[in-house]
Amino acid sequence: MDDVTQAKAAARKAGFAARAAAQKAASPAAAHDLAQHVLAALAGYAPCSISAYLPIRSEIDPRPAMDALHARGHRLCLPVIQGAGRALRFAAWQPGCALKDGPFGAAVPASGAWLAPDILLCPLVAFDAAFYRLGYGGGFYDRSLQALRAAKPVLAIGLAYEGQRALALPHDAHDQPLDAVATESAVYWRHLAKPAAAD
Repeated sequence: MDDVTQAKAAARKAGFAARAAAQKAASPAAAHDLAQHVLAALAGYAPCSISAYLPIRSEIDPRPAMDALHARGHRLCLPVIQGAGRALRFAAWQPGCALKDGPFGAAVPASGAWLAPDILLCPLVAFDAAFYRLGYGGGFYDRSLQALRAAKPVLAIGLAYEGQRALALPHDAHDQPLDAVATESAVYWRHLAKPAAAD
């Protein structure tokens, strides 16, 4: 195991603990507050394809945002794992559609079209000031974002509790930064972030 992999493993352990604590301390309205920030962030976007997720473990719940985005005319989809070392595919979703069990306990649509999302609402374990996200370690979102961004402009927004913020996360050349992070309190945009001071 190389140094970056070891550092990510340690950061992931700390991130899981921080996320669980943030979920426990969160207001019952956190998911609805998150939805309002997501809707405001995407207010200027014409109807397009948006990937989201159904929450597992202590992930912040995007379902109120998903319902509202669907009502605005966006096409929603969910990530479907295709196997180790492969990019995700994204299956069309709408409120009330039939679901089946997917890998790692995440539900996925039972049937429907595959979409290439224009916007991804990404779950995460932790995020930092440079807008890197730490996931579960499979690299699925990084591979998917790399492929999607090679084909067209894609907006990637991490969804998290404020308590998931880390000072700095270990990353390597394969890690894809987020364009923004939305929490129950605010939306933070990478292009508005203050650059780090030079040494």
